[in-house]
Amino acid sequence: MDNQQLPIGLNRRSLLRRCGTGMAALGLAGVLGDAGLLAGTGPGKSGNPLTPRATHFPGKAKHVIHLFMNGGPSQVDTFDYKPELQKWAGKALPMNLPTERKTGVALGSPFKFKQYGENGTYVSELFSHTAKHIDDIAIINSMQADVPNHEPSLLLMNCGESRLVRPSMGSWVTYGMGTENQNLPGFVALCPGGYPVKETQNWQAAFLPGVFQGTYIDSQNKEIDKLIRHVRNGRLSLAQQRQQIDALQRLNRMHSDQRGDDSMNARIASYELAYRMQMEATDAFDISKEPESVRAAYGDGDQARQILTARRLVERGVRYVQLWHGKGQPWDNHDDLEKEHRKLAGECDQAIGALLTDLKERGLFEETLVLWGGEFGRTPVVEMPTEGANKGKINGRDHNHYGFTVWMAGGGVKGGQVYGKTDEFGFQAIENPVHVHDLHATMLHLLGFDHKKLTYRYAGRDFRLTDVHGEVVQDLV
Repeated sequence: MDNQQLPIGLNRRSLLRRCGTGMAALGLAGVLGDAGLLAGTGPGKSGNPLTPRATHFPGKAKHVIHLFMNGGPSQVDTFDYKPELQKWAGKALPMNLPTERKTGVALGSPFKFKQYGENGTYVSELFSHTAKHIDDIAIINSMQADVPNHEPSLLLMNCGESRLVRPSMGSWVTYGMGTENQNLPGFVALCPGGYPVKETQNWQAAFLPGVFQGTYIDSQNKEIDKLIRHVRNGRLSLAQQRQQIDALQRLNRMHSDQRGDDSMNARIASYELAYRMQMEATDAFDISKEPESVRAAYGDGDQARQILTARRLVERGVRYVQLWHGKGQPWDNHDDLEKEHRKLAGECDQAIGALLTDLKERGLFEETLVLWGGEFGRTPVVEMPTEGANKGKINGRDHNHYGFTVWMAGGGVKGGQVYGKTDEFGFQAIENPVHVHDLHATMLHLLGFDHKKLTYRYAGRDFRLTDVHGEVVQDLV
């Protein structure tokens, strides 16, 4: 029998799948997939690609909140205290720095540092609320990226590759673990005011199935119908929509069967998710339902709202939430660093401190990995006027990928420590350097993955987040 002799929409493969024991097997697969009992078949193999799945080994972290300070915050003004830099302020340093642009004399930090916690860790006044949790935080002062440019460094930090199209970290995590709430996206990217630099590439699924791509939310909006556009249908009831979707999905599956188009599965899953989101998304994103005391603890503004939203999302089972500090690259302070860093830290520090407190009080801290940082750091010397780069005020810092700071907390992280070290002026990592690939390997380890084994075969090769690099930093675990 050839395909022309089969009923419309039924080819050989469809016939085998729908007849005899194949029908029973399909029904069983759906039941097991929804119940999460097909985890042993590997990522993405169950009937529902977002079904929670077992990891390689038991991990402490079940969720990730990535606080992304895009643009590159200055390590020597936040978490990497350099008293020697203050002594050299206004003088030429006794070393040549291979900076991206022309730089001048040492620029001392305009911010006061204070010791916190049992180990007396120095933290800038910019993050005094965050510093109250310093005994639960692991500060990594020896981070390194590849180049001092935003675009490749953003992609390296978010996707593990600075040049080629690769899946984002959030996509890898949801591919490997699925998600706990089938009525919400597994991976959410919150960014107020519009897209950051490199836009949707930062949360792309690339060659992974499209269902693992991040869902972008413009978190500057307060009204739910603006925050999540078209989340509610103004004309049809849920029952009527269900009938429409069922008819549409039958056509989609017919198309997939006839053409062997596996990419259609992502569209089928997205339609189902969009329908289910109507029941839960409006509640998850409505922070007005929080007690006034909780909202006051986080503070006001876009950053405070989205950080509180992140807690509400992980509390409801969302796997990976990435929070962007505004569109563009707000932490990229080539000029007016004191003014801008103070403003930006003021927009998020109180909320970050409240988030860590909130996670602890709700029993979510040990299962939620919190990551703070940007794509690189900044120079300890002042940036000189450069056409097209700054306004010539000579009070800012240039990009620096040789040594910068990120910190992690919760999710199995060994807190209360400062790992790695930059030179006495804070320019280059000189002790226990941690490349971005090492950071990714460590994060995956905390989530229960061997980063070398979390792979996806594409174009004849097994790809992974860390490519062919990366080592787990055991001292952070």
